[in-house]
Amino acid sequence: MKMRELTCIGCPLGCSLQAEIEDGKVVNVTGNTCPRGKIYAEKECTNPTRILTTSIAVEGGSDAVVSVKTEKDIPKGKIMDALKILKAIKIKAPSKVGDIVVENILDTGVNVVVTRDVEEKEEIVLSKCS
Repeated sequence: MKMRELTCIGCPLGCSLQAEIEDGKVVNVTGNTCPRGKIYAEKECTNPTRILTTSIAVEGGSDAVVSVKTEKDIPKGKIMDALKILKAIKIKAPSKVGDIVVENILDTGVNVVVTRDVEEKEEIVLSKCS
């Protein structure tokens, strides 16, 4: 039997969890003060996932980059490949919160979306005074 110590992120308490793992399955979890701790420990020990947040380039926008994130968590093992895909992407302004940047990234069933608005860059026109 293998023991794994975790800090739960299921709620603000941050309980110190101990998970007993046998044959790749969590057989017991202790230290949790709410049911979310057990669920978190089981998931973290068998199929860890994360929400991915990063930024991508914007063409013609009021800002050069915009923040994006996965709508749900994706397998932790796919994070680096997802970052490579997103690094190569450049969107055109304007963009709005919730705009989909990549559908079903890496066949996870999860979309990557914009998390803040970016307006088009205003062109400054200078006129010659006489």
